Amino acid sequence: LVVAESIRKELTSRGFTNLVPWSRGVDIAAFKPSPRENNGDARPIWLYAGRLAIEKNIKAFLDLDLPGTKWVVGGGPQMKELQRRYKDVRFFGPATTEELARRYSQSDCFVFPSKTDTFGLVMVEALASGVPVAAYPVQAPLEIVGEAAVGALDEDLRSACLNALAVPGEDCRAFALTRSWRACAEQFLVNIAMSGEDAVR
Repeated sequence: LVVAESIRKELTSRGFTNLVPWSRGVDIAAFKPSPRENNGDARPIWLYAGRLAIEKNIKAFLDLDLPGTKWVVGGGPQMKELQRRYKDVRFFGPATTEELARRYSQSDCFVFPSKTDTFGLVMVEALASGVPVAAYPVQAPLEIVGEAAVGALDEDLRSACLNALAVPGEDCRAFALTRSWRACAEQFLVNIAMSGEDAVR
């Protein structure tokens, strides 16, 4: 069972066989769209959520010249350094699921600057909240956003951010429903049934 096509290709190149997809699921009840509030921050609101560590490439997002307000949710070894350096960014620190869901639903675009993640569940959580994704055209975003028209991928991350704003939130939500825990469980059961049929043959 492999979570991503890129992993399937790598394992195939190493001689593994009988590889089938099993995507990760997202809690579509916890992460969902909600009415936008007037929180005093200029829009658009650009959100990053995740660990604040060097491998996440978060400075690539924070250094962008973008209109509106940048939000950062999460903690990690880079947090204090980033807070000192980026005074105009709102840092919320680690969040509960409920608080994180609220931050997603109140943002206009989710920015995923990492170039090394293999999946990036936070992107699916954002999409479930009706929020488009902006990212580089690398492994994890290609696996999730790809050609699904629920975000924008570009080597120029600023362009990706601005283009993502045009994506309708309902399209993002509809896509995320195909990654629900129910859909994930059904995919697993189909794989089990198929393996049983192969064993009979």
